[in-house]
Parts: sequence; structure tokens; C-alpha cells
Amino acid sequence: MIKTILAIDTSCDETSVAVVEGRRVLSHVEYSQIAMHVKWGGVVPSIARRAHEERIDWVVEKALTKAKLDLQRIDCIAVTYGPGLAIALEVGIKKAKEISQSIKKPIIAVNHMEGHLYSPFVQNSKGNPKTDFKFPYIGLLVSGGHTELVLFKDHLTYEILGETRDDAAGEALDKAARMMGFGYPGGPILERLASQVNNQDIYHFPRPMIGSMDFEFSFSGLKTALLYKLKEMTEAEKNKELKNLASSFQEAVFQTLMKKTKKAMIHTGINRVLLGGGVAVNNRLKTTMRAMVATQGGSVFFPSYKYLNFDNAAMIGVVASIRAEHGFFATVDDTIDREPRLSLLQSSI
Repeated sequence: MIKTILAIDTSCDETSVAVVEGRRVLSHVEYSQIAMHVKWGGVVPSIARRAHEERIDWVVEKALTKAKLDLQRIDCIAVTYGPGLAIALEVGIKKAKEISQSIKKPIIAVNHMEGHLYSPFVQNSKGNPKTDFKFPYIGLLVSGGHTELVLFKDHLTYEILGETRDDAAGEALDKAARMMGFGYPGGPILERLASQVNNQDIYHFPRPMIGSMDFEFSFSGLKTALLYKLKEMTEAEKNKELKNLASSFQEAVFQTLMKKTKKAMIHTGINRVLLGGGVAVNNRLKTTMRAMVATQGGSVFFPSYKYLNFDNAAMIGVVASIRAEHGFFATVDDTIDREPRLSLLQSSI
């Protein structure tokens, strides 16, 4: 029987709540904190926690109102318990426990990265898109905090093929933007500048670990290469070349992602690819990925709605629905605690 689930995600700087039934999202509400963190050049944990605490009740109520339901109609509560900012995760977990206690319904703890893997399969309230599961998949998860290649074998069954040894792709893009004098978040700024020069690759920055036999990533050396290039240039040269520098850096990151994903496809013989995470909203990345996967005779699947690339409760609710089908429930008395460094493997069955 399909459960009606109230899902909560406070993993970083978005206070997000959704009501889902199976893969259908009946409502999704979020409160973004980006404007609060811009002047600091990144997310400030204490500010994030306070904003979550101030807004979470309102977001829960709004999600229920949009779904035209009250709490008594909810079968269970889903909540992200990791990975993420510890003091931000704590707010969502506390609220989930409060609701569970008040309506005497179970909790489903969800790994945030599971949500990104399942995000291409999230449907609207009418059940669209009607993408069916056809396991296995290669999943590329790219965000500010994570870059992972995952073998998605079956429901809730994962194997990490490779991950970053240092900076994540999104983190590298943000730091590169900061080096060039831009604010936070930097990734969208680089994308916009790169598009103005047709995504040219004039500077040919290194593609880290392309020659390695594994599926690991590293972006710290690429970041250092940009730093050295900037030091070589006068202020006038920098100002003149900002678009080309942004485009070349972005190309180096994305071509590295392409090469490693292609290598994983060839190694496993799997030609179905899932792309999720905040960086996956980048149109250049999606276009490049689509073209690469086509050369392998495969298909690539993206989240259908832009908000699904970022931190959101809708994807958490969909994962919880799958977990509910497999009987993974907890009661409010069970220990559900924040796990900021939670691995995807810890959620695999």
C-alpha cells in the first residue's frame, strides 16, 4: 500500500518540506537562505541553523496546506539524517521526531545522496514523467560537497565506484569564481561567463587523474593551476580574459567528469546514466553529458524539475516511499541522529 509521507530536509541552507505518495509529489515548499550567506562567501553553519529553526514550522504547515492534508492523514515522516551540516541536520531530525511523537507515526531516515540518485524519477502530482526503473545505472552525483560515481544496482543497492579525494566539483567551481573576484555561489557565475564565449577552452587547464586506472576524482590541482595563471596576469589582462578563464576552468571540470563517467560505462557495460546534484543544473554539463552518453549508445536521465537538483525534500520523500515498501521504518524511540559524513554505502541494503 502506498504511504502518504511528510518529508523534511535541512541538510544545508534550504529548509525544505514535501508531501509525497509513492513517486508523486503532492506539494513541495522550501525556504532558501542563499541571500543570508552571500556576504560571507559561503554557508555559515550557525546562521543556517537559526534560519532553519525560525522557518521550519511555517514550511511544514505550508506543505500540508498545499497538499490539502492535515497531519492525521500522514502515514509516516521522512527526514534527512546525513550527509550535511551537523547543526542544520539536527533541526530537521528534531522536528521529525516531534511530529512522529504527536501523531504516533513512524520515521524513515534517508541518506541525502540517495535522494540525488533517485531525483530523476521524481514525479509531479499527476504522475509525470512516467520514467520506469530499468536497473542497473551509473550515477554521477555532482554538488558543492560531493562528487561520486555510483553503481546503482537495484532499489537501495549501491556501490561507490569512485569519489573525489579533495574538493568536490561544485566546491572547485565556487572557489575558482572566488579567485576571479566573484561572489557566492560561484558556479552559476562561471556558467554565465562561459556561455558568453561559447564555452571555449583557450587555456587548456589540466584534467586531473584522467590517466589513472580508477574512477577517482581530484580537483585541487586544477584549482592550483588557475591560481598560478591568475598570478601571471596583470589586472588588465585578468579583466580582459575573465570569460575565457571561466570557460576554460569549467571545461576542465566537466571534461574530467565526462572522461571518468565514460570509463565507468565501458568498465561496467552499463549505458544508462543518472545525473544529479546541484552542479547538474548546469546546461553545459547536461549538454556535454548527453553527447558523451550518446556516443556509447546509451541514455542519460536528469531531474525533470530544476529544484530537484538542489537540496529538497521531494527526492527525500520518494526515497522514503521505496524504503517504506521494503519495511525500513523506525519509531520515535529509535536512535536517529545526525551523521554529517554519512556514506551512501551505509544506506545500501
